[in-house]
Amino acid sequence: MDTATETRIHREPWNKGKLVGQKAPFKLKDIWALRVRLQMEGRVRELALLNLGIDSKLRGCDLVALTVRDVCHVDQVGIEVDDALEISEQTEI
Repeated sequence: MDTATETRIHREPWNKGKLVGQKAPFKLKDIWALRVRLQMEGRVRELALLNLGIDSKLRGCDLVALTVRDVCHVDQVGIEVDDALEISEQTEI
């Protein structure tokens, strides 16, 4: 018998012992704490993603898939709620 098959490595699942499932929504003071911290650290991209996620109610996977072209209109950058809903409906899981 091959020695590779005799010695099996036991690997634990990545989420063993962790809470899984839906989490409680952020409270308003937590959102503002995140915004202030990101602004103070100069993390503009993360701050924009946080604000866009809260305003549009898009999922995280939909947010990171967005491009500038998705949220701009001619020379203005912005996204309407109806557009955000349309983008999320077009996204395959």
